[in-house]
Amino acid sequence: MTIVEALIELQDVDGRIRELELELKDLPRRRALETARLSGVSADLKAAQAGLEQVEDRIKGYEDDAKALREKAQKLKTAQASLKTNKEYQQYSIQIDLVEHDISAAESNQLAAMDDKPAAQKRIDDAQARYDSVKGGIDAICSEIDERIAAVKQELAEAQSERTAKAAQVSDPKFMLYYERLRTKRWPVVVQLTHDGVCDGCHLVQPPSVGQLADANAKNGEAGKDQSVVACTMCGRILYRL
Repeated sequence: MTIVEALIELQDVDGRIRELELELKDLPRRRALETARLSGVSADLKAAQAGLEQVEDRIKGYEDDAKALREKAQKLKTAQASLKTNKEYQQYSIQIDLVEHDISAAESNQLAAMDDKPAAQKRIDDAQARYDSVKGGIDAICSEIDERIAAVKQELAEAQSERTAKAAQVSDPKFMLYYERLRTKRWPVVVQLTHDGVCDGCHLVQPPSVGQLADANAKNGEAGKDQSVVACTMCGRILYRL
């Protein structure tokens, strides 16, 4: 195997590693987007629950008002029984009538509030059904994403182990050093120099001397002789010819 062929195999593994690393960054973002979809229906459910609480608070408030008014009416009636004059009796009767009118109004308001409760409960039931449906779908998607994250981590660990083995096959340190320095800036690093003398990375036409060096490298590689790094004059990528 020539040095360039070893570099190409290493680059293939690095390409897989790059894709896996990108996917590993993207998967949590996708998971967060799916989870965020639940916030809307969750807000609807909370609003429906708050609406029912308001109705129940109104019912309880009117019930407490009616209870307090009945107690007040009873106290007035008790006090009225001990009165001595008709005038005082009539005055208490007026107060009792007013309180009983307020009791009637409180009870009417309580009944009206109770009539609102079934509709408020239905809004909760509908919102809960929507929430459960959406959550079920999101949970399934998130479960798939979690499984994929685990699989990608496993694939990445295997690819990194393979990379170590492939890097060891690059026998010339200067090629490895050049490749490692360039791979964070240019991708792919090792590209073909076409028969028309064009770099397959940046598509710039190379001087004839670059083609001659690439051809010499190919012959030297087949013969097991030393090879030199042939780089694109524009992008710096390592060039080779088949």
